[in-house]
Amino acid sequence: MPLTSKPLRKLGFLTIGLFDEADPRRGHESTLEIIELGERLGFDSAWVRHRHLQYGISSPTAVLAAVSQRTSRIELGTAVIPMGWENPLRLAEDLATVDILSGGRLNPGVSAGPPHHYDQVRGALHPDTADAEDFGHERVRRLLDCVRGEPVTDFSGVEGFEVFSDRVQPHAPGLGRRMWYGGGSLRSAQWAGEHGMNLLTSSVVKAEESEDFAEIQLSHIRTFRAHHPDGDRARVSQGLVVIPTDTASPEQRAKYEQYARRRLPRTATPQGPARMMFAPDLVGTSEDIAERLTSHAAFREVEEVAFALPFTFDHEDYVQILTDIAGRLAPALGWRPAP
Repeated sequence: MPLTSKPLRKLGFLTIGLFDEADPRRGHESTLEIIELGERLGFDSAWVRHRHLQYGISSPTAVLAAVSQRTSRIELGTAVIPMGWENPLRLAEDLATVDILSGGRLNPGVSAGPPHHYDQVRGALHPDTADAEDFGHERVRRLLDCVRGEPVTDFSGVEGFEVFSDRVQPHAPGLGRRMWYGGGSLRSAQWAGEHGMNLLTSSVVKAEESEDFAEIQLSHIRTFRAHHPDGDRARVSQGLVVIPTDTASPEQRAKYEQYARRRLPRTATPQGPARMMFAPDLVGTSEDIAERLTSHAAFREVEEVAFALPFTFDHEDYVQILTDIAGRLAPALGWRPAP
């Protein structure tokens, strides 16, 4: 089996955490159990998606706080928190608290841009400031300053019996170096590099200079590193959808193949006014998927992955997929679990 130029060093996975409106606890418990399984299987990281006004994880910091008390080693990430829904100072407090509770395992991923369906939610989300809100990179920069311990007020000291700090508390040392940006464009990749963040690349990119997904993603990775203080050592994680079928039942294989077929047409050309390109889902044996990944131009540039689990599968499907990734696919890519 041919390996990448750099063997896979860090293995992660990403889940959306779906639940039934009539029984949300069951879905959240499934997410916790899947992450616990990931730790037992040797995964280096587990990431949760973020969904508002949908039947997925709306509060990743709360979910990861719970996970932090049921795991001891696996790193915990968000991919990604849309900053348009957040107050940077308050989010920084939550992130620092979860990082402290987890023993320094949090990897927060964020993104810029207006909230999805903003015209429909602006009255509830920002009733008094909807037209004045800035949803660009400045909102992310404010979060970085808060997380990294920059002063947020000119007041500190003792007032009566209470002691006040001029920076976000608790302060989590090291968290500022574990901040990730979910970028799908050249501009975002450059901005993330210039601000010393890590880069999350996914199965969605913006077609700017090409209509070849791998070429586009490769250009983002190289642009990011060209503008990052750490250069070629700057961290990048790739998040394609991979579905190994080695130990899947015939029924599971049929489900997985149908899922990928339904989503394949959107990968042929750029979609919508923003010209978004989608990567095909990779379904097959671990040997087949490993060969396809090692021929992927962008994959050859990374040492870390957060393979995305499909949105709508069942708990037992995720168990099978994660088990095959850790036991068969990742070792074929050169990965070894930490001793």
